[in-house]
Amino acid sequence: MGRKNYWFIVVIIFAVLSIFICTNIPFQLGLDLRGGSQLTLEVQTTEEITKITPNDIEGVKAVLDKRVNGLGVSDSQLQTIGTNQLLLELPGEQDPSGAAKVLGETALLEFRIQKNGTEAQLKDLQTQRNRVESIIKLLEENNNSAQLIKELNINNEINNLFDKYNIKSNQIFDYDEFNLLRNKINTEIAVLFEPTSLTGQYLINAGRRQDQNTNDWEVTLNFNSEGGDKFADITKSIAGTSRLLGIVIDGISYSEASVGKQFENAGITGGAATISGNFTSDDARNLEVQLRGGALPLPIDIIQIRTIGPSLGVQNIRLSLFAALTGLLFVGIFMIIIYKLAGFVAVLALSFYSLFTLSIYALLPVTLTLPGIAGFILSIGMAVDANVLIFERLKEELRNGNTLIRSIDASFKNAFSSIIDGHLTTLISCITLFYLGTGFVKGFAATLGIGVVLSLFTALTCTKAILRFLMSYQYLRKISNFINPKLIPTPSINIQK
Repeated sequence: MGRKNYWFIVVIIFAVLSIFICTNIPFQLGLDLRGGSQLTLEVQTTEEITKITPNDIEGVKAVLDKRVNGLGVSDSQLQTIGTNQLLLELPGEQDPSGAAKVLGETALLEFRIQKNGTEAQLKDLQTQRNRVESIIKLLEENNNSAQLIKELNINNEINNLFDKYNIKSNQIFDYDEFNLLRNKINTEIAVLFEPTSLTGQYLINAGRRQDQNTNDWEVTLNFNSEGGDKFADITKSIAGTSRLLGIVIDGISYSEASVGKQFENAGITGGAATISGNFTSDDARNLEVQLRGGALPLPIDIIQIRTIGPSLGVQNIRLSLFAALTGLLFVGIFMIIIYKLAGFVAVLALSFYSLFTLSIYALLPVTLTLPGIAGFILSIGMAVDANVLIFERLKEELRNGNTLIRSIDASFKNAFSSIIDGHLTTLISCITLFYLGTGFVKGFAATLGIGVVLSLFTALTCTKAILRFLMSYQYLRKISNFINPKLIPTPSINIQK
């Protein structure tokens, strides 16, 4: 085999590697293909911040990114829409309500000290909370039993509590209403405590563990050195007194604890604390995620929640694959009819191109969405366009009477500048769309841009390598395999007498 045919071997090696990559590295699918949830978030202003700036949006995004990572949702995407909105995509997440709760709360952690003279009020509120928490635990143990809920709703003491905190329901009070009642009571408890200088900004880590005695879950906190000193000073100031230390998150008291007399001299040192509030495993996990991510610099409002089922995602993949294969089939038929053997070479080159492109998508990885697949299919058209330019030049060279091998070399040389210009202008458009567009537009631009670069490689390298390999076989080296011989002018012979 000649030296020029080594390029064909290189192409085959690339194709084998691409098949290996595509079969062993899973593709990263977007929300519309994999199914999941999409949340539209709106950043709200406050009394202190009346106008939202790009820096404010970036601050909110940084906190939300940490919280999403803490939830363990892979391949999530968070992007800015307009001046005060964010679009969050959670592929594979079919229950967005839990994620919305974790993401939407501010999670401002505060350590407060009980105000003087509030002992009686606090005791009364804690008694109310204990009563409500015992009911919540009972509902959990009985799987929110309808009969139990009915019995609770005819309890005058319970109804009086709901009236006191102005909680109304069109139907009977159930598990959610009792949780709301507990939060209302905890909010009242938080008012009895005065803020200190120790907040969540000094937190370096949060975790969770299960109490070996009660089996309830706790959230553990670790502060930096400055936060540890502040915690020691605060606990020292109330050690041995009747005043309690309150742990408050978003204005809701989660825990109130006394500090023993043994800490009067130095306070509680070590820079660690524990929040115990009758947490379930999910409650502790959600609070851990919020505290690890930090407090949101601005409040956010979830204005839209959209869920795409996994079955719809599978259907989208099936339809997209059918569209791509159908398009490739029709393009292949057209190329073979018009360009004969050269058209068959174009089909092989397009097949290699598709393999190379999909393997790059898997390696980078590129998140595939419906617009992204549209960009991939469109890039197939770009690859065909380059082959059309080359083969038209080839036919032109043959009509001019050149030999087949010389015509092949000349066709690539003469079409080179046109192919580069066409691909370069498309690539500039892709770069512009990627940097100025958002969401699905970026996905379209990314897949089309990668496709444009690879189509340039396949047109100028793969197509040429395949043609040269085929021309090494004598029975294929016929002009009739590329053009109708009748279109080639017969040379005229002048005989002088």
